Amino acid sequence: MSVTHSIRQRFVDSPTSLGARARAHRWEWFRQAFPDIGEMSIIDLGGRADSWLRAPVRPARVHVVNLEDPGVNDDTPDWITGELGDACELPEHLAGTKYDLAFSNSVLEHVGGHERRLRFAQAIHDLAPRHWVQTPYRYFPVEPHFLFPGFQFLPLAARTRIVRRWPLVHTPPEDNPTALRVALWVELLSRTEMAHYFPTSEIRAERIAGLAKSLIAIKPS
Repeated sequence: MSVTHSIRQRFVDSPTSLGARARAHRWEWFRQAFPDIGEMSIIDLGGRADSWLRAPVRPARVHVVNLEDPGVNDDTPDWITGELGDACELPEHLAGTKYDLAFSNSVLEHVGGHERRLRFAQAIHDLAPRHWVQTPYRYFPVEPHFLFPGFQFLPLAARTRIVRRWPLVHTPPEDNPTALRVALWVELLSRTEMAHYFPTSEIRAERIAGLAKSLIAIKPS
């Protein structure tokens, strides 16, 4: 294993990484916020089936909607269903469906600009009376997707070069146009923005060493 791969494993990818411990703590918050989770129907916007199979909680029903493969196949338990779809432009049959809870984890920063974030938030509000929406915090000093300090504050040209060459990037792009698209696809949010999109929610901060690492908009009832 290379040194850079080992570093990424330690901080993000391995089951004992800092990221894994943070996710475990987040699930415990989730369980506390929604103690009746075992009886709930959930729509997960932008997630994957395997995330729920690994989760320490099991809802009554989960429907996963993702622009890419939601990971639902013949071996998936029947309490998880899924389909391809854009959470910012939900198909008619979904837009008219009601769930107990709308859920999203590390998706809002990828939907593409303020207007689409507004649509995403509106979908969350329309689909369920309760929600849990998590996104990385813009002002945490290390950008979580690329593990590069201050990445989110750099000019686009510099971010593109980092995406192409930084050894801790998960899958380095093969050329500059692809690196540019990858850099453009991540827009971290501030607390002010989260409060704007979710004005009736509690905005809770996950912290590492006292610093807010990510934000969660929680509406438990």
